[in-house]
Amino acid sequence: MIRLMICCLLLTACSIAQEKYISSAEKDILIKNVTIVPMDTERIVPGQDVFVSKGKIVSVGNTGKIKTGDNIFIVDGTGKFLMPGLAEMHAHVPPENDMTAIEQTGFLFALKGITTIRGMLGHPLHLEYRKKVTSGEIVGPRFITSGPSFSGNTIKSTGDAVALVKAQKAAGYDFLKLHPGLTPETFAAMATTAKEVGIPFAGHVSYKVGVWSAIEAGYATIDHMDGFVESLVPGIQNIPESDAGIFAVFIGDKADENQIPKLISALKAKGIWVVPTECLPRRWFAAGDPAVLNAAPEMIYMKPETRNNWMNAKTNFQKNPKYNPAAIEKLIQIRQKILLECQKNGVGILLGSDAPQVFDVPGFSAHQELEYYVDAGLTPYQALVTGTVNVGRYLSRKDIGTVKNGSVADLILINANPLKDIKATRDIEGVMLAGKWMSKNYISQELKKLERK
Repeated sequence: MIRLMICCLLLTACSIAQEKYISSAEKDILIKNVTIVPMDTERIVPGQDVFVSKGKIVSVGNTGKIKTGDNIFIVDGTGKFLMPGLAEMHAHVPPENDMTAIEQTGFLFALKGITTIRGMLGHPLHLEYRKKVTSGEIVGPRFITSGPSFSGNTIKSTGDAVALVKAQKAAGYDFLKLHPGLTPETFAAMATTAKEVGIPFAGHVSYKVGVWSAIEAGYATIDHMDGFVESLVPGIQNIPESDAGIFAVFIGDKADENQIPKLISALKAKGIWVVPTECLPRRWFAAGDPAVLNAAPEMIYMKPETRNNWMNAKTNFQKNPKYNPAAIEKLIQIRQKILLECQKNGVGILLGSDAPQVFDVPGFSAHQELEYYVDAGLTPYQALVTGTVNVGRYLSRKDIGTVKNGSVADLILINANPLKDIKATRDIEGVMLAGKWMSKNYISQELKKLERK
C-alpha cells in the first residue's frame, strides 16, 4: 500500500511537471550535451553544457565540466541545437480592453520561440501587459510597445501631432507608431517634438511625406520597406496614391532598379533600420488561391471571423481592376533586391512579419519570414542575425541575441542545424523564455488550449 501511494505521488508530480514550465528562478536548469549556435559568428559548438540560473546564462562549457548544485533540472540536448530566441519586431497584440486576448496572443508568439515582440499598434492596456511580463507575473515575450498610432485619422493638425507625442512620452510608451495619412506639416511637427522629448518613431512612410523626408527625419525603423519602391518609380510625384496602391503594389513593375544604390546609401548614412515584413506581399498580394493559405495547419489558432476576413482581403485584392499578377511578382523581386542590397551594404535589418496579418499567424510567420530572407539571397546565418544579434544591437542590449555567459536565457532547442537549413527553426523541442523552460510536451499542451474551433 505504501509503495502504491509513493508511485501515485510520483506520477502526480510528473504530471504537474509536464503541465507547468520550469522556472530558473526556482530551480537551476542545465541543458546538457547540446550543440550551440552562439550567433556571435557563423559557427556551431558541439558537446556543450549551458547552465541557467535566475533567468540568465551563468556558464557555458564542455559537457561534464560545469559545476552545479543539487537543485537542478536537466534538459538532455543530445543530438540537438541550441540557438537564441527569435524576435518579431513588427508584431500586433489586440489593441483593446481584453487582457486575456492580449496574453493569449503574446503566449502564442512565445510557444513558437519568439522571445521578444515589438507591438506596432498600441493601446493603454499594453502598458499593463508589459509590466506583467517584465515582472514575471505572466509568461510572455519581452514586450516593446508603441502607443495608439499617428495617422491621417488621428492627427488633423500640427497641434494634434505635438500634443500626442508629449502624451505618449508621458504615458511611458517605448516609441511612436506611424500609419499612413500624415502630411508633410504634421509629420514634421511629430518628428521635431519626438526628438525634443526623446522618443523614437517607426512604421509606415506616408505617401505625401515620401521616403527621402522620412530618412532625413531619422526614423528608428522603416517597416514594410514602405516608400522604398515608390522612390524608384520615375515621376512618382505625379502619380496619385490610389493609383500606386499600398507599397506601390500597382506600379512596382515601373521601378528603376538603377536607383537602388541611392536609396541604400541614404539608409546607411542615416542609420535607419529596416523591418521588411516580406510575409505581407508574399502571402497577401501574390497570386494564388486564398483557400490554400486558409487551410494551413496554423490557421487553427485564429478565430473563424479573422480567417474569413483574411480570405475576403485576399479575394477582394485580386478582384481589383488594377491587379496584375505579373506586376506583383516583379514588385516582390524588386523588394528582394532591395533587401539583399541592404544586407550587402550594412543597412540594419530586423526580423518582422506583421503577425497577425493576412494569413500571418503569430509565432509561425516569423519562421516563414526567415525563409523569405533566404529566398532573397541572404544566407541562413544572415537571416538569423536579423532576429537575434541585430535585435540586441537595436535595443543596445549586449545580453540579447547570443548564447554566451551573461546573456538573458531566451533560447530555442531545435533538432537540426539552422545554419544549413533555415527551416530547422520550425522543428522545436523546447523554448526557454527569460529562464522559464517550456518542453515540447508543454508547448503541445498549451497550443492545444489556444486552438479556435
